[in-house]
Amino acid sequence: MPPAASHPHLQLAAGSDGPPVLRFAPSPNGELHAGHALSALTTWNWAQRLGGRFLLRIEDIDTSRAREHLIAQIFDDLAWLDLDWDRPVLRQSEHFADYREAARRLEEMGLLYPCFATRSEIRAAVAALEARGTAVRRDPDGAPLYPGLHRNLESEEVARRKADGEPFALRLDVAKAMRLARRLTASDVLTYTALDDPEGPAQIVTARPQGWGDAVIVRKDVPASYHLAVVVDDARQGVTHVTRGKDLEAATDLHRLLQVLLGFAAPNYHHHRLITDANGAKLAKRAGSESLRALREKGASPADIRALVGLA
Repeated sequence: MPPAASHPHLQLAAGSDGPPVLRFAPSPNGELHAGHALSALTTWNWAQRLGGRFLLRIEDIDTSRAREHLIAQIFDDLAWLDLDWDRPVLRQSEHFADYREAARRLEEMGLLYPCFATRSEIRAAVAALEARGTAVRRDPDGAPLYPGLHRNLESEEVARRKADGEPFALRLDVAKAMRLARRLTASDVLTYTALDDPEGPAQIVTARPQGWGDAVIVRKDVPASYHLAVVVDDARQGVTHVTRGKDLEAATDLHRLLQVLLGFAAPNYHHHRLITDANGAKLAKRAGSESLRALREKGASPADIRALVGLA
């Protein structure tokens, strides 16, 4: 396995002899709703049962959407739920250098390549393949896999387009990354530990990150994607147990691959049930799901919220 990152803020995640470390990591691009309450309360409950630390992380890497008043609202909502957390609070926007360092290491391994393609160009390429009768595989979220438009660009063209200031993302060559990961783990599989209960039996899950194709690791507009940032943050903060919704369960496969490549230990994972609306759709900020603040203004108590999310 490669050595732990040389950058001072990138440490191995679960190799500490200290207490368990858990985290709740919302994005400040909308108000918290009942689904967030379930995640925060589940994480808090696990931390209490394990005698561990409860961290709050603000995932504001997308600075164009993050809002300061929403960060203040997150603090207010969690305090109202009678939750407390360790200080200081990590904000992703203050750690871009760490993400660049992790991406640099992946580039040095020859695992990242620049992709200048726009979303419309990718959609057009996928549509053209399907029009010819070519089956296009889809990722676990149902999106078509990247069709490899710029996977094999000549170095001269890459240099020219960069010199012209053309925006580009960095994608993971997943086939090459899998070959390297298998050598590093001396195994044909990547695994992680899943827990249904903090003190219950463990399940060993086989990760299949190739299902995501050549995923974006560094976005065009910020120096990381969610996948890279969350792996680096969990390692930096020594997170030992990740509790998050089942909508992120498949992403754990890709995160496990990045952990192996970067030399980070894997946390234990618990993916809890989701809170859904009357139509069976998961609650979401973009869907206008009723916020905790709105519920509070209607007279709801913290006990009401716990009952609402099934944690009474």
